[in-house]
Amino acid sequence: MRIILNIIIKEFLQLKRDPRLFGIVFIAPVMQLVILGYAANMDVTTVHTAVFDQDKTAASRDFIWAFQRSGYFKIDDYVDNYSQITKDINSGKVLWTLVIPKNFEKNIQRQKTAPVQTIFDGSDGNKTSIVLGYLQGVVSNYSSKIMLQTIDKNGLKNPSAGSLTAEARVWYNPDLTTRVYMVPSIMGLILMVITTILMSMAIVKEREIGTLEQLIVTPIKPYQLIIGKVIPFIILGFVDVLIVLSVMVFWFGIGVRGSFIFLVFASFLFVLSTLGIGLFISTISKTQQQAMMVAQFAIMMPMIYLSGFAFPIENMPRFIQYITYAIPLRYYIIILRAVVLKGAPFSELISETLMLFLFGVVILFASSLRFKKRFN
Repeated sequence: MRIILNIIIKEFLQLKRDPRLFGIVFIAPVMQLVILGYAANMDVTTVHTAVFDQDKTAASRDFIWAFQRSGYFKIDDYVDNYSQITKDINSGKVLWTLVIPKNFEKNIQRQKTAPVQTIFDGSDGNKTSIVLGYLQGVVSNYSSKIMLQTIDKNGLKNPSAGSLTAEARVWYNPDLTTRVYMVPSIMGLILMVITTILMSMAIVKEREIGTLEQLIVTPIKPYQLIIGKVIPFIILGFVDVLIVLSVMVFWFGIGVRGSFIFLVFASFLFVLSTLGIGLFISTISKTQQQAMMVAQFAIMMPMIYLSGFAFPIENMPRFIQYITYAIPLRYYIIILRAVVLKGAPFSELISETLMLFLFGVVILFASSLRFKKRFN
């Protein structure tokens, strides 16, 4: 036990002597969460719009004003022909163009269908689909307004008839803000990056400077060295969890609705798997630069893409969905979002917790065996 304690103390002394590691452990997580928390935002608040008004009547101006009044649409240009529309869209000046044909007002006055044309830049499909929802809402409200005006003008009575009305109630994220959904998962992303890279580089660094060979000739047993190496990074991982949670709560105002103890326990299980991955990388890397490259491109990038962090897993091809079951970050992100946003209890996340436990134990044990083999 004394040997393990001495190794742990040695690891913390090495961290103390290296100011770069201090920045990576304590400063980088805060900066990353703040920057990514604001950058990872898919909300569309300003829709740059061009208008081609061929009617130029009070009705067409009122229709255009309905878009401006919504708060989403910003009229950046009024064009006179389709060539200008093409130029505005190709240059990225506007996302879409509203084309109001001639006889727009006459068709409304005659109680006929008044068609309009919308031309979109569909290169960003997600953004365009969101804007289409805004557009349909504006058109629907304007159509209802015209209908009520017509009924009132003609002195008609609104017939009493049954109707279907959907009253939406949004739970957990009432404002439908992307940031509220993304920030908890960014916490998992940061924890993975910090613990995996630190673990892999710490051992490779000792190999580079020759201290690992010195440890080999000492009476230290392999399991003592592994435990002594892993425990400091588990502690640092918990420190990062507390730092990131504090930023999430006090900076972004996203509180933890569920059990804090369960969240910390799940974080511990996830850290076991990331440290195991870092330990494995250290056994196949000869330099710190090589360890960094392997960690980033062979491990972390696939985990980010396949974990559901940014892309919904259910939208992936079936064979890719099967691969995601082997990604520990997938289960941790599910737990993070469920506990932080929904307040889900442990009983509803047993399968994800069990998978994290299995991954943590298996990966860390397998990596320890490989490290032990090389240590011998």
